[in-house]
Amino acid sequence: MASTRRDPSEPATTDYERTCEDGAAGTEHGRAVRDVLDRIGDKWSLLVIGTLRHERRRFTELQRHIPGISQRMLTLTLRQLERDGLITRTVHAEVPPRVEYELTSLGGTLIVHAMALAHWAIENRPQIEAARVAYDSTHAR
Repeated sequence: MASTRRDPSEPATTDYERTCEDGAAGTEHGRAVRDVLDRIGDKWSLLVIGTLRHERRRFTELQRHIPGISQRMLTLTLRQLERDGLITRTVHAEVPPRVEYELTSLGGTLIVHAMALAHWAIENRPQIEAARVAYDSTHAR
């Protein structure tokens, strides 16, 4: 059996890296990571979360602030984010009814990570685009 001792010159294994290990625990962690990434990695969820980062908003305000999202996709995205505990939906007993959405404390913890990912994407986009052009030119069909 291989030694599990770590070389002190190597960085410590992160929780994320352990999710890739063999075994039942690694499999469960991997599923958890994929499940969350499926939610926040879709086309609209991070845009909704980012739009709600400073204040609660009504449905039409969200739709105005997120170009290109259809009423149906916004509705589905809001439902899923609410189901996952990332936003809350408040219906005010008024005529006409007023519905507002806001981040939960859990959803708020996602902002710093989402912004880091957004900054990484913006900073590295030229390199990624150059890599795509290089790949496409050598793998032309």
